[in-house]
Amino acid sequence: MILQKAQKLGLGAFVLLMGASLLAMRPHQAPSSADPKIVAAHMKLASLSTASRQDVDYRLLDARIKQLMAKPAMVGMAVGVVENGRITFLQGYGETLAGSGDRVTPDTVFRWASTSKGVAATMVTKLAEQGKLDLNAPVANYAPDLKLPAGNEYKATVGDLLSHRVGLYRNAYDNKLEEGQDPSFLRQSLSQLNPTCPPGTCWSYQNVAYDASSEIVSRLTRMPYEQAVKRYLFNPIGMSSGSVSMAGLQSNASWAKPHSAGRRPEPIVDTYYKVPGAAGINSNIKDMALWMEAQMGEMPDVLDAHVLDTIHAPYVVTPTERGRLRKFLERVGTAWYGYGWRSYDYAGHRIIGHRGGIKGYRSFILFDPQKKSGVVALWNSDTWQPGGLEFEVMDMIYHLPFRDWLELNKGKAQSIASADAEPDSGGPS
Repeated sequence: MILQKAQKLGLGAFVLLMGASLLAMRPHQAPSSADPKIVAAHMKLASLSTASRQDVDYRLLDARIKQLMAKPAMVGMAVGVVENGRITFLQGYGETLAGSGDRVTPDTVFRWASTSKGVAATMVTKLAEQGKLDLNAPVANYAPDLKLPAGNEYKATVGDLLSHRVGLYRNAYDNKLEEGQDPSFLRQSLSQLNPTCPPGTCWSYQNVAYDASSEIVSRLTRMPYEQAVKRYLFNPIGMSSGSVSMAGLQSNASWAKPHSAGRRPEPIVDTYYKVPGAAGINSNIKDMALWMEAQMGEMPDVLDAHVLDTIHAPYVVTPTERGRLRKFLERVGTAWYGYGWRSYDYAGHRIIGHRGGIKGYRSFILFDPQKKSGVVALWNSDTWQPGGLEFEVMDMIYHLPFRDWLELNKGKAQSIASADAEPDSGGPS
């Protein structure tokens, strides 16, 4: 019954949005009515398709998640699965606020945290495809607020920015951002640091610097970042719950409140909404599944193969990522970073994804672009134990032997430490 309801969620609003939003992808063209075939195709992608279920054992998946939700650190969670390019599973578990009885549903909105980086990179690359910027040009050409050590903003390219290769130490000035300092001022102040390497030659994860991507988008589209993202991406895709602000989160009838790993409610803060390209996206699980379908190539009218090939390409090897995912090394091989996206060799398959972690929220997206199958999840507590679920689902997709990646059947003394968060501040150390 829940799944049947989920199938119908948001489709009315979706239809209303499509006519105007499809035009937004090419704003300089003369207005014309939306192609009914495109509207129909997107509506089909937004609906739940049990007929497309092929590889995943959904009874087992549901049972594993329910067992996970019994763990002390869990409060609420939403999970979506796509098989063969169609949404095959949408379900909410637990509560939006511990002890409230307010249930998480597929409509409940969560924060994406660093999974937001894929949105910024997709947006910038889409603008590059339209001829509005050159990904190989100096980032200084498009983001004048960003000042790097030794004038490296004239050497680092836009692509270097999107792949964390600007020559700064990890998470530079995140501490100052969390103290309340203005992100534009901080991006200018990065010039005071010592470079760790020449741009393009080493990899180090960023938030303050990375958010120069939102400045690029705003300057080139001449509109606020949230408005641009909605116009060029969310509305054409049909992501009616997608937003890029704390107000956008809290305006929803159902939104998940942040919690500590001890199920203690945490105050929600707007710190990382101030760097929206790095960590500012919100949505429900249906819309995150739609985003994954678009990233799989199922919406070429919004994201064509050239854009997807560009952002998903393995630009830089990230050996430390295998250390972060040490509990999965039986199957995780080489790890790379593209433009706002990670990619892995997983048991001989190439998979694409990202994780996000911010105070009180966690997220992940992981998919095989060839099989057009994958999983998304959002939850509202400071624990990374659910991170094992993404690999349990991929194992089902590939028909690999079962592994208890969630470590639901192990005692604390037997467990390997859970995979760390993406290195956002606010996540577990």
